[in-house]
Amino acid sequence: MEKQTLPNSTLILVFGILSILGCCCYGVLGLIFGIVALVLAKKAAALYTESPELYDGYNNVKTGKILALIGVILSAIYLIFVVIMFATIGYDGYMEMIQEQMGQY
Repeated sequence: MEKQTLPNSTLILVFGILSILGCCCYGVLGLIFGIVALVLAKKAAALYTESPELYDGYNNVKTGKILALIGVILSAIYLIFVVIMFATIGYDGYMEMIQEQMGQY
């Protein structure tokens, strides 16, 4: 009997990678992709533990889950940083800081 690929195993891996890359978008996209990847990974892991002899591709699920965890943590840290930055100096202060940095280059 031929093994089937776990449903969404490649998608979990891609979303895990996108969660790390999404950290740069103020943390919001990273959180979204990371949380979706973690939910899909939980479902795929439950399916795999029921009958591991039927499915292949569990390495993609494990790798995607690890990447998603890293992406969620980094995105949450960056999002908290941005919220604190806007709360303390405001949007105008943030834009002045960016313009000063651009002027240096």
